[in-house]
Amino acid sequence: MRFSIAAVIVIAFTATTTAVAGLLQFKQLVADISISAPISHAKITIPKPGHPQTILLIGSDHRIGEPFRQSNTDTMMLVHLDGDSSTINVMSVPRDLKVEIPEGGGFATDKINAAYSIGGPNLLVKVLKGVFPGLQINHIIDVNFGGFEDLVNAVGCVYTDVDHRYYNNTQFTDYSSIDLQPGYQRLCGSDALSFVRFRHTDSDLVRNARQQDFLRWAKAQYSIGQLVSNRDKLLRIFGKHTQTDSNLHTLDGLLNLFNLVAFSQGHSIKQIPFPAIFLPCASGATTTNAFGQTTQIGTVTPCYVTATESGEAAAYRAFMRPTKAAAHPASKGKKPRSRQPSAQSLADASLTGDVSDGQAQAAKISTFPSLPVYYPRVIAAGTRYCTDGTCTEGPIANSYPRAYRIRARNGVRFPAYRMTIVLNSLLGQYYGVQGTTWTKAPILSNPGATRTVHGKRLMEYFDGSKITMVAWETGGAAYWISNTLTSNLSNAQMLGIAASLTRYRG
Repeated sequence: MRFSIAAVIVIAFTATTTAVAGLLQFKQLVADISISAPISHAKITIPKPGHPQTILLIGSDHRIGEPFRQSNTDTMMLVHLDGDSSTINVMSVPRDLKVEIPEGGGFATDKINAAYSIGGPNLLVKVLKGVFPGLQINHIIDVNFGGFEDLVNAVGCVYTDVDHRYYNNTQFTDYSSIDLQPGYQRLCGSDALSFVRFRHTDSDLVRNARQQDFLRWAKAQYSIGQLVSNRDKLLRIFGKHTQTDSNLHTLDGLLNLFNLVAFSQGHSIKQIPFPAIFLPCASGATTTNAFGQTTQIGTVTPCYVTATESGEAAAYRAFMRPTKAAAHPASKGKKPRSRQPSAQSLADASLTGDVSDGQAQAAKISTFPSLPVYYPRVIAAGTRYCTDGTCTEGPIANSYPRAYRIRARNGVRFPAYRMTIVLNSLLGQYYGVQGTTWTKAPILSNPGATRTVHGKRLMEYFDGSKITMVAWETGGAAYWISNTLTSNLSNAQMLGIAASLTRYRG
């Protein structure tokens, strides 16, 4: 995912460049991208002007000029742009996908990310075409770690809805260090990178969802004007840390892509899920440190992800299919649609009452006079609140629940709180209750629809047809329910939980 913000910046910026810049600006853009040499003999299909394009975005630790055998990628994302579609279709490919990789005159079974280390982007494209017959890659963009961190910092960081406590100390494990508290907050460079790369206690699917959410949050937070004002700095960073196919080093290639991107600028991002099947792992012995973190020792059989051919084919068709009309328009300037509640759908939402635990959470965070604490009277069946005695990774740090302040870009600090509810910790499935006096938080911009339930005017936010967040404003404060990263709660559950928000009176 370290590449994803880079892709957002380039795509959004170039849309504006097409509209406001002249030929000389584009020649400078070619020079900036050409700071790094192009990918040698890139296996792409050069698109015809105006036709749909499919881009392969790669996140890697590859240092330009070094052999790929010294490099790794844990992020592979396909992006489809189509002038006839109202969405930008995105599909992440699990790094642990079990594939056959051409090697030494034959084929070797391995994870798909090994293809990058063995033969770079070109071998990866060849293997992807085996997974998705008929796939044509029109452009390749490979961004390394340094590029991601520098670009995130250059745009002033990204406000991120962190779903639970993330903790790991690299002294005790082979995983990268991370220490993030739950709740809506601003993530910069290394913290943003650690968040989108994290996969210590969840799966490829959860990480892919986390990366795509970060992509959506970043895209929503930066206007064309902001990107244009920083264009020279951003493009120099991009060129320094990125390799692309040689067609994007030409004026014609850039114009062709950027005109299509300009047409797609107002489109929402539509996530196409990969139909992953997780195969069981066979492991050796383990050891546990003082924080309860388990480290593998001895022989370990790789934990593969696989999929059926029919499932992959269906996902590919959905990825390539244009969305003719947005189901839930949320573009700037459009008034969100008002809907009437469905009593039957809420009754069938599989919710359970848990007032006592909600009140116990509220009692611990009722510390800001300007921020009344609301808790849900119902939660999803089979879920429970996290406390510092449960759900805790690493040292206890007052994470569950958490009272804190969100720092806005102008330096103002707004009271906030977060309650975290766990559905399945092994699968990385957490959802949350957020409150803050920052009613202009970027995440609250442009709801897709509104509806009134139990007297509350609820604002709905979507990824495709799935509700990812339901928000409500009252008394100078905003409250919202965040779905799990993989949107495991149904739309009816999300609405029912949000509608049940009740003020804690202590």
